[in-house]
Amino acid sequence: QVQLVESGGGLVQAGGSLRLSCAASGRTFSTYVMAWFRQAPGKERDFVASIRWSNDYTIYADSVKGRFTISRDNAKNTVYLQMNSLKPEDTAVYYCAARDWRSTRYSYWGQGTQVTVSS
Repeated sequence: QVQLVESGGGLVQAGGSLRLSCAASGRTFSTYVMAWFRQAPGKERDFVASIRWSNDYTIYADSVKGRFTISRDNAKNTVYLQMNSLKPEDTAVYYCAARDWRSTRYSYWGQGTQVTVSS
């Protein structure tokens, strides 16, 4: 059974940094795309960043380019989201997700971790 478990959220002041982790288990993810999404109160869930496990190809939302970095650690089967220069508008629940690279639908989701940025 596939499990994605996020950690690393918290409260930080504007301009600060946080690193989120997503520990993946239950299958081999070598053909998968791993991603981070976020959902602010009263808003839809939005794409933040993704990384293809096999070749490190990354994609970022315009709102986080230059501030956030997605990466992976094969040995730990973990995906990270390094968030720098945080802004109050980055406040949201952040979710880890996974899909096969041939699919357009994310099949697996974590439970989410809260990130709050104070001004």
